[in-house]
Amino acid sequence: MVGSVVPTSEIAIRRLLDPVEWHNVRCVVEYGPGTGVFTRRILDRLGPQARLIAIDTNPMFVQHLRRHIVDERLICVEGSAADVERILADHGLEAADYIVSGLPFSTLPQDVADEIAAATARAIRPGGMFLVYQYSRFVLSLLERNFAQVKHRMVWRCVPPARLFWARRDEIQAGALKASENLAAA
Repeated sequence: MVGSVVPTSEIAIRRLLDPVEWHNVRCVVEYGPGTGVFTRRILDRLGPQARLIAIDTNPMFVQHLRRHIVDERLICVEGSAADVERILADHGLEAADYIVSGLPFSTLPQDVADEIAAATARAIRPGGMFLVYQYSRFVLSLLERNFAQVKHRMVWRCVPPARLFWARRDEIQAGALKASENLAAA
């Protein structure tokens, strides 16, 4: 259910979130918030009118977040990251500016990992990013198949050392996704 038994270090959290243009953010989605280590740091940076949708499959984590983080900007959802598009729509949102994930992609069934990556690429606005922290390189090829630009970096001052990934959705990719959706609907 979790990628590590040790909470992610503050250095890794800060480095992963640093590229976010917080003054322009209207919606952030977090996959697998667990006990809220990243959730709290995202809320610390989030503007007063923005929203954070935290999606977790574990009802105990969702209940924990609802009890321990009282913030009107936080929306806790019990569900799958693969359903991110529907979850956004259910809350009156067309797209996320950023999606943050600590899901352990290397332990997910391949079809589930593929489905989450594809849904994420469609759910992020053009110019937005998928920010991922992992403990292996497994997710890199998945990101490269679904996003136009992918950058990654190691953070050694974390137990275990963390791998950070930033996958950007660009305008060309957004147009190609829209065209493929139109073809599928025809």
